[in-house]
Amino acid sequence: MTTIGRRTLLVGLGAAVAGCAAPAPDPTPPPSPVGAGLEQIERRFGGRLGVFALDTGSGAVVSHRGDERFLLASTGKAFIAAAVLQRAAAEPALLDRVIQYDASALIANAPVAERNLATGMTVAALGEAAITHSDNTAANLLFDLLGGPAAVTGFVRGTGDATTRFDRLEPDLNVSTGPDDERDTSTPAAVVATLRAVTLGDGLDPAGRDRLTGWLLANTTGDATIRAGAPAGWRVGDKTGTGGQGERNDIAVLYPPDRAPILLAVYTAPADPEAEPSNETVAEATRAVVAALA
Repeated sequence: MTTIGRRTLLVGLGAAVAGCAAPAPDPTPPPSPVGAGLEQIERRFGGRLGVFALDTGSGAVVSHRGDERFLLASTGKAFIAAAVLQRAAAEPALLDRVIQYDASALIANAPVAERNLATGMTVAALGEAAITHSDNTAANLLFDLLGGPAAVTGFVRGTGDATTRFDRLEPDLNVSTGPDDERDTSTPAAVVATLRAVTLGDGLDPAGRDRLTGWLLANTTGDATIRAGAPAGWRVGDKTGTGGQGERNDIAVLYPPDRAPILLAVYTAPADPEAEPSNETVAEATRAVVAALA
């Protein structure tokens, strides 16, 4: 493992093995381009920037505050939907079940649920709406179906994730009282591991993986974040999130042409809770990661 900068790591499996026979590294190595770049982005942003990326082909990792907790906000909807898809594998009729709801269930940012108030929505349509439009009512209805936030925490525990936690419903889960508030949080590293499990690993059956991946690729809310930082020609399946204190987050599977996928999580925590969410910070961090893994 090679330490890069104060908080940034770039780890290559081959380099790690070769490094076993090498002399002990300088305890204060000079910042690498990716380390310096992410720290500069963080300084311009004015708060904490959390980044974790995994190149599934080479095993290389980029991590900047990758083990620090950040508010999930709506990025967690990817795992709510995944929990539903896992249940659907055991209950084949689940995705076609129609969920009825009334106007009292409608909250801010529920465009799809509002349009379908009169007819209700299938569970599959709720999952799609929660990811592709970040529909908050859809997310809450899925929480209810599963048995509440604790059930989604249980789902991610089953994938091996001991870090990510779900505690509240929309919109309360977007509120943080400060760095010591661990409700509805995770680390970028844990999020990437769980995203890998449900999109590329065995966290879901093949049908569930394919459906979840399709929803992520069809997302309509991420054009200015990770997608904006990815090179032309790369497909990106992502789930964004915006917190109540100016957080702007995005998690994604990136598909470079003729290359294995890259998993990426970018989280922000502004020092000023009145700050505007910064799409550009997420896009800049993505460009730095892509350059480091090139």
